[in-house]
Amino acid sequence: MKVYNTLSGKKEKFSPIHDGKVGMYVCGPTVYDFGHLGHGRSAVSFDVIRKYLVYKGFDVNFISNYTDIDDKMIARAEIMKISVSELAEKIIPEYRQDYAALGVLSGDEEPLATEHVYEMIEMIAGLEKKGHTYVISDGVYFDVKTFADYGKLSGQKMDELRAGVRKDINPEKRNHQDFVLWKLSKPGEPSWDSPWGKGRPGWHIECSSMSRKYLGETFDIHGGGADLTFPHHECEIAQSEALSGRRFAKYWLHNGFIRIDNEKMSKSLGNFFTLRDIFKEYDPQVIRYMFLQTHYRSPIDFTNKLLEQSANSLMRVHDFFRRLSDYEGDGKDDMSEGIASIRKRFEEAMNDDFETPVALAVCFDLIRIVNKKIDHGKLSTVGKEAILHLIEKFDSVLGIFKPTTLVKIGDDIEKLISERDKARANKDWVRADEIRDVLLERGIALEDSSGGTIWKKV
Repeated sequence: MKVYNTLSGKKEKFSPIHDGKVGMYVCGPTVYDFGHLGHGRSAVSFDVIRKYLVYKGFDVNFISNYTDIDDKMIARAEIMKISVSELAEKIIPEYRQDYAALGVLSGDEEPLATEHVYEMIEMIAGLEKKGHTYVISDGVYFDVKTFADYGKLSGQKMDELRAGVRKDINPEKRNHQDFVLWKLSKPGEPSWDSPWGKGRPGWHIECSSMSRKYLGETFDIHGGGADLTFPHHECEIAQSEALSGRRFAKYWLHNGFIRIDNEKMSKSLGNFFTLRDIFKEYDPQVIRYMFLQTHYRSPIDFTNKLLEQSANSLMRVHDFFRRLSDYEGDGKDDMSEGIASIRKRFEEAMNDDFETPVALAVCFDLIRIVNKKIDHGKLSTVGKEAILHLIEKFDSVLGIFKPTTLVKIGDDIEKLISERDKARANKDWVRADEIRDVLLERGIALEDSSGGTIWKKV
């Protein structure tokens, strides 16, 4: 199994620090507004990676945080005339609901930055003791020149590094790349007591301290969006390794952007689609499928056409799953050799840095082969159960075969379906066909199966 490590810039054999165990930290969202497609893409990417590691037999300790204190949080809370903590309490459940709709498992721990300020202060104090910090009028800063490897993740040299997005460079800073560890408080802002005065943590120290608490000084995988490579992850490495003297994370994995009109989708650019808005039009499972069609490191050029293609492909997967589940034939082919080949190809794809597009192609080969067996009644009962077991294994990673029940149809449509079921039970075929036609005009197709009536949007 190989993974692409941003730190080395190449694929490397995956070998965890401790046999059979994987410690994994993924940077979560800053919860000042609802999640958008970019957040969903990152969440699904690392959900699949986590689940495949479990598929491979690893015991995975998965940590993903919520940043609930920073400049954006403070600004948005002020606009809404509520406290920062009230804003977090409002938005975090929305993220959890959206991620659950996408089939994303909750983290083993989902730490909040505000609940770990003590650990952050402790870490800053340790860095101060080792001579890596200095204090100026607005807070405590990390001196990047005290860490020789600064820039090793992003590949940038010290004299080429820019100060980031900030234009108002503080003239008191020793180096323009130096980053804040502790911000001294301003009137009206949330603050905590510290050895340097009342204030709040800088963004970078938050993830370093939370990963350190739950995974230790060094762990296997650190993940996040490609936009976090610099400065966030670069700064995490600097402060973490400067304190411990040890490697921080062994493998750095980054997912690609969602692009709209060739620009990265982001709230700052105003070109974003919230997950909640997309879910009004499409089943969340369609969105998950759309993400899986592209390798996690590659950008996705988002269009409505892409969504429609994903919806149609997912419908084929669901139709196959229903057909296989309802199959009652008893042919002689148990497909033992075919199943072994398909499993091998699926694992080869996923072992190659989680190549989900190739894994999906393997799944469609399975669908094509099995459908032919069903068409001719050749599939045995043993073969059917073996294929269902294989699908269960694949779906523990992909999460696309079983139709979701998260998207609801209107009460009026449910009543019509119920009325049609009664008409069919009474052998009133004319009324049953009338209702089918009415629903089809409203974009709902019905399929009768031994397990009852199945509906799907068309």
